[in-house]
Amino acid sequence: MAIDPQSMDIKSFLDHPDVRQSTTSISKALLERVRFSPPLCSVFSAPYTQLVKDDSYEFQIHPATREQLPDIIENPVQRVVGRDDHFTGQEKINEKKRNIGIVFSGGPAPGGHNVIAGLFDAMKAANPESRLYGFLLGPDGILENDYVEITPDMVDSHRNLGGFSMIKTGRTKIDSREKMELSRETCRNLNLDTLVIVGGDDSNTNAAFLAQEFYKDHIQVIGVPKTIDGDIQVRDLKGNILCAMSFGFHSAARAFAHNINNLCSDGSSDVKYWHVCKVMGRVASHLALEVALQVHPNITLIGEELSDFVDTARIERAEKAGTVDYTAYGMTLRHVSRRICDAIVRRAAVGKNYGVIVIPEGVLEFINEIQIFIIKLNTIIGEYNSTHDTDFHSDFLILDDKLDYLRRMARLSRENRTFSVWNTRDDDLFNDLPAFFQEGLLMERDSHGNFQFSQVETDKVIMGLVKDYLNILAERGIYKIGIKMAWYSRTLELAGLDPDFYGPVLFRNYNKKNEFLLVKKSIVSMKTLTQELVDAGVVPKDQPVPETIKRIYTASVPKFKTQYHFYGYDGRGNDPTWFDCTYTYNLGYTVFSLVANNATGQMAAIRNLEKDFSEWEPIGIPIAPQMHLEDRKGKMTLVLEKSLVDINAPAFNVFAALREKWLAAVPGPDCYRRPGPIRYSGETEESRPLTLRLNYLGASSGKDTGKA
Repeated sequence: MAIDPQSMDIKSFLDHPDVRQSTTSISKALLERVRFSPPLCSVFSAPYTQLVKDDSYEFQIHPATREQLPDIIENPVQRVVGRDDHFTGQEKINEKKRNIGIVFSGGPAPGGHNVIAGLFDAMKAANPESRLYGFLLGPDGILENDYVEITPDMVDSHRNLGGFSMIKTGRTKIDSREKMELSRETCRNLNLDTLVIVGGDDSNTNAAFLAQEFYKDHIQVIGVPKTIDGDIQVRDLKGNILCAMSFGFHSAARAFAHNINNLCSDGSSDVKYWHVCKVMGRVASHLALEVALQVHPNITLIGEELSDFVDTARIERAEKAGTVDYTAYGMTLRHVSRRICDAIVRRAAVGKNYGVIVIPEGVLEFINEIQIFIIKLNTIIGEYNSTHDTDFHSDFLILDDKLDYLRRMARLSRENRTFSVWNTRDDDLFNDLPAFFQEGLLMERDSHGNFQFSQVETDKVIMGLVKDYLNILAERGIYKIGIKMAWYSRTLELAGLDPDFYGPVLFRNYNKKNEFLLVKKSIVSMKTLTQELVDAGVVPKDQPVPETIKRIYTASVPKFKTQYHFYGYDGRGNDPTWFDCTYTYNLGYTVFSLVANNATGQMAAIRNLEKDFSEWEPIGIPIAPQMHLEDRKGKMTLVLEKSLVDINAPAFNVFAALREKWLAAVPGPDCYRRPGPIRYSGETEESRPLTLRLNYLGASSGKDTGKA
């Protein structure tokens, strides 16, 4: 029956069954997603599990780690295996009643809820009386004894869903004696057997120190690798892969890829914008590489490649002059902008004054001059904060105050030669940077002392230089839009003009075999156009240039327009792919196997993620041996080592081999790839990240370097 809203009040209208169905928050897609049951690794079909020590892996242990984490430093890699019965005479450890606490730490990543679901299902199957507590708002929940007991309804309503909304998350670090004691008190009050920390490199570092701290209290601590950046990848000394990728990476990359592909469609339809896409990745460029493989954008920067750059031309010039050009080693901002300009000019020459650029948010860290600034400024800010009752950013609120402080330090370096953190050359170079970039480099560091790349307009810094240089190239007559030969000929013929008469005068490559024509470099304005035609004798000096010729010239003048996009928060809150749904659910089961078998200081992981699901192997990886010293807030601190993009790996080599094709600086269509929507059920050829798949294929074909 048709509804006439005008004949009824709004309350009655909202109560109509069809209206309620149309406006409910519980969509059909949501119901289908939460009802999906991810498959379990075959080992979990056994009634019980046990841990088997695997001595085939070796790690290089830093002496500081051995000193600070003595009780967990000798932890081995442990494989989870199934058993139909228990060891004779041993307690049924799997069936013991347990109290387990779990906390999310750091930014959200798709799949976190399934870690809880897997752990909950496994522990309840072993003993229905076991209890799972979720600490609210991250580690603050531990420090403030703020928690909720997780119930079946809570788990069932969050299965296969993105975000960390069930118990929320936070970035507090448990890094002091006081915080350790508060954490111990909370665990004791809840009579916890185990604390599970789901997080990135800093969070798993925290898990290792908590495991050491709670070792004599017999409170287990288990870490779970989470980060969309993909920079938690574990290998041993021989390059053997134990954990190929942290959870959340695949879902975020696919979300970014889907959105960026939409921009590819927009760009090639509207043909007037360069879409500049900055993607998350504070240190590593894994997301940018995966997006490139998923979408085939025209230009993609990979930070790790830039750091190894050597300008051989500059080295040769210096050698001829009898000098050494140290700035030839490592990429500079200027050189990055020139490479992008070259690609833009080449596409414009074949009529494509549009495109898509992917830039990782942390790319500046791989640019030598910027990296030096960041290291020096981190040291200056860290030392200031450690020697004053206040902090740097409270004392110097505006940019001018900060610059004045740096200027005073530069003067100090002239007066005291032993003071070299910030010298006059640093100060001069820094003052050449745009004010908004100076502000970005001097912004407050995060709670771990890291530079917050996501808060810096990296894309605008680079593209600002690109725009400036494109203007120079346009003035030199180098940056021009190619004119299609067929359109040129048709346009002149319709105006009653001879294309062959004007063509050799207008274009530097006039030939009927050429699909695109380029206006001569000397023609950069209407004035120079007129002069060229007059000098060639095709237009008398006292007569105007034909309007059709002006139209041809105007069509060759590029208008460089950009649209900026940042992909980060949307991807990390995305609903997980089949890969991440399945990965994290099995991680939850792996956590319980580690807990039930009395492990501590271990990271739950799934081996063989790059292979078919039937070959996935749940394991426990010792966290302590993976740690190394790193500068944090001006001090060397033990942290879990991040994994960067390996530019010798098959996945990167495939990208490097195909990026010229994807630039598509030739006549014809672009090479954009449509990755399709995110799926949560049913395996496809993309049931795992393409970087993992390509690296595995490379290893299988004997072309891998031994690194993933």
